Amino acid sequence: MKTILLTVTMLFVGTLTYGQNKNAKASIEVDGVCMMCKKRIEKASIKTKGVKSASWNLDTHELRLIFDENKTSVEQISSNVTAVGHDTKSFIASKDAYESLNPCCKYRDEGVVDDHK
Repeated sequence: MKTILLTVTMLFVGTLTYGQNKNAKASIEVDGVCMMCKKRIEKASIKTKGVKSASWNLDTHELRLIFDENKTSVEQISSNVTAVGHDTKSFIASKDAYESLNPCCKYRDEGVVDDHK
């Protein structure tokens, strides 16, 4: 009887452990100035394998993420965002990537930033 009870208990614990939520939440700061930037940042994030949700706030520059930790990392997501031309705290977009942005999205240019206020 003890063996059966122990076996059932182990199966139950194993099932609970296997069914744990692997999704993580994180937020990173991403530079941008307009709704075109928002769309580009979110699209680059979502295209990263394992990202479930990405929402960038224009006012705070905060990118909120929900992703599978077993498939990707915050560093990988940041890298993909910088590849499309947007700086994060961890990575700086290459000159070519930044120059490929639409002129209204040049967040490093003070005149463009002032125009979006």
